[in-house]
Amino acid sequence: MDVTPQQGPDSGRPPEPSPQDPCALPAEGATALPPPPPTLRTTLRRAAFGAVAAGVLLAGALVAVDDRDERPKEPGPVERAEAAATAGSPASLSDLTALIGDRQKWVESHPKDAPSLATLGTAYVEWARRSADTAYYPRAEEALKRSLEAQPGERGNGEAWVGLAALANARHDFLAAKRWGETVRKQQPTAWSVYPVLIDAYTGLGDRKAATAATEKFGELRKGVPALARTADLYRGQGWREDALATAREAADRATRPAEKAEALHRLGELAWERGEPEEAVAQFDAALRTDSAHHASLAGRARALVALDRTDEALAAYRRALEQLPRPEYALELGELYASLGLDGDARTQYAKLREMVAAAKKDGVDESLVLARFEADHGDPEAAVELLRAQWRGQHRSAAVADALGWALHRAGRSEEGLEYAQRAADTGVRNASYAYHLGVIQRALAHYGPARRNLEQAVRTKPAFSPLAAPLAREALDALGEPPPGGPGDMRPPSPPPSPEPKREPRPEREKKPEAPAPAPSGTAAALSTSPSPSAPPSVSQSP
Repeated sequence: MDVTPQQGPDSGRPPEPSPQDPCALPAEGATALPPPPPTLRTTLRRAAFGAVAAGVLLAGALVAVDDRDERPKEPGPVERAEAAATAGSPASLSDLTALIGDRQKWVESHPKDAPSLATLGTAYVEWARRSADTAYYPRAEEALKRSLEAQPGERGNGEAWVGLAALANARHDFLAAKRWGETVRKQQPTAWSVYPVLIDAYTGLGDRKAATAATEKFGELRKGVPALARTADLYRGQGWREDALATAREAADRATRPAEKAEALHRLGELAWERGEPEEAVAQFDAALRTDSAHHASLAGRARALVALDRTDEALAAYRRALEQLPRPEYALELGELYASLGLDGDARTQYAKLREMVAAAKKDGVDESLVLARFEADHGDPEAAVELLRAQWRGQHRSAAVADALGWALHRAGRSEEGLEYAQRAADTGVRNASYAYHLGVIQRALAHYGPARRNLEQAVRTKPAFSPLAAPLAREALDALGEPPPGGPGDMRPPSPPPSPEPKREPRPEREKKPEAPAPAPSGTAAALSTSPSPSAPPSVSQSP
């Protein structure tokens, strides 16, 4: 950095006293005598030395000036944000703010600059996503549409199309994101920037095969930390914990930018939390916040882990701060459930009311928060309303593991456990190691008297993450205790089944007598008997894999 000197070159010396300074001491000893006049030889020698010294100083000054001019300029916040986007990495929020301000000022005087408008719109999307300020989504849409008006996508403005895909993903409109992304890929198959939005779209739609292919292609086109991060997320979604952890660690080791490093450390914290290691999770989230204090998602992650460690006061403070900095409805739901687990029902209701307000405000800005609203309704509101919300998601091909799990649980809560079983099983079959999914499936199986599978899934939930939820985790242990231990020695009868009897000739029933209905099977004892008295649910719908 070029710094203007504040003092002269001799400022390192103590100042010379002035002759008029009354504090100056008189000269004493040899210094009191005037020096003899120099000889001619001494004068010439001094002049020669002076000329050489002057030449050396002049050359050094020129070299110093040349070195200063050739030194690379330190990039500013706008340049850093552009470099991060070019690398496929997140920019810091301060740099992103600078980039938005720079592009806003530029397009005021250049309203037809399509690339700048596309950059501005995409930056709006990123800012809204990372600040939870959904009001920026309409601004992003306007900027991206203006960009396409100035230069259509068919004429090379693929950046605006990618921005619209990112906007659709942020609004949870994964079908629209898929259409925009596949349009860009068709025209520019080697444009790496389209693959992250395609990965998000396919993941939201539950199309694991397409998401895997897009992740692999992204890794071919864009090496380094961004590809490692996406690959780690893919492994995590498939339940490959060891591979996800190894890849996430490599991404964290290779990350250099603060925002990129914080995101990598946050991923390690999420993986530790899913493994049931809350202390490790807290350490990783703390490291992420030290690296980038604006990584507010790590505040919520830290709060979850603190709950598991029974550090409740710290967890409450972390949740409150997370909601102040990043007001997402899922954080309000988690904080409300924590209050409820502590018997603070009034505070819980306050958070649930905030959740509804957030969802309504997001809806005005085009964001669909049906999933988190349905989770709330299933456990704390109207389960039938949750079913309707999630059926709409399913009809819209939003068939991720999260939607399948939520729909199965909502159907169970609405009294349709048989119908919900297929969806809950589908979520578990994706391979995701999620304690909540295992808990929901186990409870549904227990309600249907499938005691062996119910015991296995409830044990998995409690063993994998003993404190996965302040409300549900104690219920999981109660359900497991109610099932008791499995019978010793396995099933009572291990003999192969006897061959079926030969079919008898079919007889026509006599018209004067009606066929007697078969007697129902004897109900199991205890809790199972009570569960078996529920009415027979309707047939489950088709849950075929999305295209």
